[in-house]
Amino acid sequence: MGGTVPVSEAAVRSATSATSATAPSTGAPKAAAAPVAPVVMIIGDSFTVGSGPVARWQSYAAQAARELDWQLITAGAGGTGFVNPGRVGRTFEDSFVDELAWRPAPDLLIVSGGHNDRDTPAAEVYGAAARLLDTARQHWPATRILVIGPLWMGAAPPWVRDVRDAVAYAAGESGAVFLDPLGQDWGPGATLPDGVHPTLEGHGRIGRWLVTALRENGVRTAP
Repeated sequence: MGGTVPVSEAAVRSATSATSATAPSTGAPKAAAAPVAPVVMIIGDSFTVGSGPVARWQSYAAQAARELDWQLITAGAGGTGFVNPGRVGRTFEDSFVDELAWRPAPDLLIVSGGHNDRDTPAAEVYGAAARLLDTARQHWPATRILVIGPLWMGAAPPWVRDVRDAVAYAAGESGAVFLDPLGQDWGPGATLPDGVHPTLEGHGRIGRWLVTALRENGVRTAP
C-alpha cells in the first residue's frame, strides 16, 4: 500500500548541511582591508604651521604628508621655539603637552625649529630641547622621533649655528634622527617679501627636501 515515508529531523538537517557545504558561493569576494596611513605629529613654528598667504594645510609638512600618505597632526605656533614662548605664551614643550601628549602615540614625532630662539644661550636651548625630547620619549617609548634644526631661507647669521648645534646635540643624546636644513639653497621665488618666511613654492621645496632626507636617512613611519 502506497504512503509517505517518515523522514527524521536528523536526516533533514544532514541533507541541508551537505547541500550548503557543496553549493557554490555566489557572494562577491571580500575586499582587502585598506592599509592604515601612519600617524605623524609635528611641532614647530611659523615655518611648520604656515604664515602669511600660506595656510597650515599648504606648509612644507603638509606637502610632505601628502607625498608620503601620512595622517598629519600639526602643533605649535608662529614665533615660538624651544625656549621662546612667542606671543602665544607656549614653548615647544608646552605645545607638546597641550596639543599632542593626550593623544594616542603616533608612528613618528617631528620637532622642527630653533629659528625663534635668537638671543638665547646655546646651553639654554640645549636644556629645553633635551627636556622636550626626554618627555616625549618617556611618554611614547615606541614612537620614532625626528628633529629638524632651524630653517633659514637665506644666509643664516652666526648665532643660528650655535642653536643648530645645541639642538643637534640634544637630538643625538635622545637617539633621535637630526636633519640640518642650514646651507640649503632654496632658490629664487622661495621667500616672501618679508625676507623670512617661505612662499608656497618655498614650502614645496622644503617639503621635497624633507621627503628626500627622510628616505636617505632610513626614517620610516611604519613598523
